[in-house]
Amino acid sequence: MFRRAVRHTLRSRDTLLISMVLPVLIMLLFVYVFGGAIQVDGPYIDYVIPGIILLCTGFGASITATAVATDLRTGAVDRFRTLPMFRQALLAGHVGEGVVRNLLAVVIVLVIGVILGFRSSAGFFAWLGALAVIVLFVHAITWIAVALGLLAQNPEAAGGFTYAIMFIPYISSAFVPTVSMPSWLRGFAEHQPATPVIDTLRALLTGSDSANSAALAVVWSVGLSVLGYACATALFARRSRS
Repeated sequence: MFRRAVRHTLRSRDTLLISMVLPVLIMLLFVYVFGGAIQVDGPYIDYVIPGIILLCTGFGASITATAVATDLRTGAVDRFRTLPMFRQALLAGHVGEGVVRNLLAVVIVLVIGVILGFRSSAGFFAWLGALAVIVLFVHAITWIAVALGLLAQNPEAAGGFTYAIMFIPYISSAFVPTVSMPSWLRGFAEHQPATPVIDTLRALLTGSDSANSAALAVVWSVGLSVLGYACATALFARRSRS
């Protein structure tokens, strides 16, 4: 199922290219257009890279949700139901492919970031910790995307459902410090899943203070993974019977 999901993604080269290139274009936009007007400690590109990493997750979620909805529409789910296989293997294949694809997008962002001037003071274990946080969060968001794909009635709607995932990093500490936001918005920005993940990545990669963000990042990621898996499993069972 993982190989099947990878082959389907590689055949949709335009969608794959957009998911890889768009985060880089947004990084260029913020660094060279908005970065000069935003005051942060240190170079702005060092501040913004963790937020761009989470944007990769949002764009990747759209591809996963659309692929799951396409399987339902084309009858692939019905065909696999007739085979002697683990029923959730289809969903697990989509999740595995989504995690790998998102990690590839993260690598591209980091490489371009280094070319633009991003410098990390992280050691081996800090990079290992950052990778663990990224994988945990990507895994969680991918399961949420699978659930949204099963909930949607068609692939177009599935892609639309993931707009919320792509929008959340903008209302966080990804691009500006939350203290610069109005009080009514700051409360949401500081208490949603993206902010502790971004703050943890920033602390690991740049050596800044992470406070309690690491524990919150893990709790949010594990909680979203459990929620996404439970919803996806329930929806898949219902859609398989219909």
